Amino acid sequence: MSRNYYFRGRSISLGPEARVMGILNVTPDSFSDGETHFEPGRLAESARQMIENGASILDIGGESSRPGAVSVNVAEELRRVIPSIQRIRSFSQIPISIDTVKPEVASEAIAAGADIINDITGMTNPNMRQVAVREGAGVVIMHMKGVPQNMQEAPEYLDVLHEVSGFLRSQANQLIEEGLPLQNILIDPGIGFGKTQNHNISLIRGLPQLAKLGFPLLLGVSRKSLIGKLTGRPTPERMPGSLGVHAFALSLPGSQNSGLILRVHDVGPTWDLVRVWHGLSV
Repeated sequence: MSRNYYFRGRSISLGPEARVMGILNVTPDSFSDGETHFEPGRLAESARQMIENGASILDIGGESSRPGAVSVNVAEELRRVIPSIQRIRSFSQIPISIDTVKPEVASEAIAAGADIINDITGMTNPNMRQVAVREGAGVVIMHMKGVPQNMQEAPEYLDVLHEVSGFLRSQANQLIEEGLPLQNILIDPGIGFGKTQNHNISLIRGLPQLAKLGFPLLLGVSRKSLIGKLTGRPTPERMPGSLGVHAFALSLPGSQNSGLILRVHDVGPTWDLVRVWHGLSV
């Protein structure tokens, strides 16, 4: 079964083969690829390579959301992301996601050519929802407990899967009530955002339950501390472990019908994994 994910009058088909979203952080302090894409020429080169390697979406972020990250102001974030979006738009019409919590940045990014708002605060800001509805943008609703400055300070849940599922359902319904079509919504359990290792593992194992909410799933585990704790590897050496989690997610019941998108740093190896997995499964 396949479905379409819509954004600003366009769409991409999701499922049964998973899609890959390539991460392009234009920040000096990202946990994994800080400074790698800070220079426009290097960002353009990376974007071209990701597109060639199988990315269906590019996700651009101008503010780090790693644990303990310091917030940047609107002007600085715009200075980082708008030229990046414009540069990519000069050679490609690939869907672009703007990773931001600021409605002003989301609005300007869409004007520059972005299609999707990826909001780690789960579209809880009514002004962000207003931008999404007004622009007909695609959205990613992510769950996070706390804020990046404190989210990993002993997060607690009575039932992490139930709480995360309830939040995602509530925020999706809010957006639909305010006028955003259901087909414009992705949901993301927020691996590593206010969760312990056990919470993260429970959410990954619980992806089939989250898929029952009726929205495509975005899974972001690439190079995260979850991988480091399972493998003992430092951040630059976590690609094989990340691929292991992606393979596990693809093996879960119903994964081929969930409209799964994998948000990753390593597009080529991930797309190879997806194609091989799909080729052996059909």
